[in-house]
Amino acid sequence: MAGRGRPRAFDRNEALHQAMRVFWTCGYEGASVSELAEAMGINKPSLYAAFGCKEALFREAIELYEREEGAPVGEALENGRTARVAIETALRVNARSYTNPDNPRGCMVVISALAGAPENNPVCRFLAENRRGSEDEICRRVERGVADGDVPESADPRRVAAFYATVMHGLSIRARDGAAAEELERVVDSAIAAWDTIAR
Repeated sequence: MAGRGRPRAFDRNEALHQAMRVFWTCGYEGASVSELAEAMGINKPSLYAAFGCKEALFREAIELYEREEGAPVGEALENGRTARVAIETALRVNARSYTNPDNPRGCMVVISALAGAPENNPVCRFLAENRRGSEDEICRRVERGVADGDVPESADPRRVAAFYATVMHGLSIRARDGAAAEELERVVDSAIAAWDTIAR
């Protein structure tokens, strides 16, 4: 009697990429386990066996998003000649990324769970911590600018970071609402024009 052959290998990384796109498109609450399993090319038991639960899968998807989509922003902040140039470049990188036609629009971290059912509070807190981490990264870059002398010593790095993180989050929401890259670039122009006042 002929054997059935070996089952098709499960590519965990590819499955995680597909789950990331579903969460990015639908948000945490909007993505059903059935929809996730279908996109990942596996059944529900296999999803749970590989990732534990929907929340654990989501957390891994966010980590993947940060590694891949967040890397250019981190590089911009790290490599910018001055804090102002670094933040402007990071904002423009996001303006293009959020409107990339090959991806869902906006930032996955911003749009995934701004509000949700009480049982999903841990997910909302996780995303809030992630957004604060992005603000902390901007703050550290401004502090470096103060140390390097390209930002006035009187500047409040936390205030500067809060402003530009808020701009960054707003770009994501406008992109999700259908704004074109050019419109987002004009918002960045205005935000950077305010640099001397914000960083005073």
